[in-house]
Amino acid sequence: MRHSSISTFIILYIAVLCSCSSAPKRPAQIMTTRQMAEGQLLLVNTAAEQGDFSKALALLVEARRLAVSTDDPSLRVRTQLAEGNILAELGRGEEANAAWNKALAEAETSAQTELMALTRIYLARNALITKETTPNEVKASVNREIASIKNDQLAVALGWTVIGLAEKEIGGFSAAEAAFKKALDIHAKDNYLEQAAYDWYLIASARSLSGNHDSAISALETALDFDRRAENTFGLASDWRLIGDIHQKFGRDAEASAAFTRCNEILAVLGQERKAQTQGL
Repeated sequence: MRHSSISTFIILYIAVLCSCSSAPKRPAQIMTTRQMAEGQLLLVNTAAEQGDFSKALALLVEARRLAVSTDDPSLRVRTQLAEGNILAELGRGEEANAAWNKALAEAETSAQTELMALTRIYLARNALITKETTPNEVKASVNREIASIKNDQLAVALGWTVIGLAEKEIGGFSAAEAAFKKALDIHAKDNYLEQAAYDWYLIASARSLSGNHDSAISALETALDFDRRAENTFGLASDWRLIGDIHQKFGRDAEASAAFTRCNEILAVLGQERKAQTQGL
């Protein structure tokens, strides 16, 4: 008991010393773990944007652990959103939908208004892909969500992307391109290179479907430029594949063959890189 009393006295004495005017003021909150979680989540999203979904899912385990350990509502929601995106890309649709709905429930519980809107945009995109909702209904719902977002411009950009996809689904190719360009304006302004490249890829797709071959190829050349700047190997392969598809569609077999060869060369290197990463080389 005596030892315990002495220890308590020492602790109180140290606290008194630390409260003196000469002692540095302690921070109002500690951000170290949350900053680690943000960094880990950035790695997750970067891997996903570059098409390495298995790596992204592995990285997400630590991001989620850090988010839960800090009990940060925003991080908890955003790690669940990331999980849904990755699972969707891996073809695990039901699990993806469950992750997004869990994220929505979390956002609603913590009154995270903009994250609620972002989550509903993801769910709308999934409903469009699975044809659970009509494109016009998707456009209407996403427009409502965009109107409620004041600060998160990346969420707004995603909303415009989903609206563009809905327009493309019903053959509104000019309207689709206009929506994709609104997303592009946001991404390019702040140098989100992979996302800007994908915006140009979608623009090219809309132009190709409308029969505008040369303009579609021009858009893909811009996508290539952004993906090269981002060193996005997966994006580069995707760009070249679509270039090949468009050339082939319009009977330019030599150009198509050259583009497919370029795509396959990049995919071969990508496969080697990922194999090396898996083996820890």
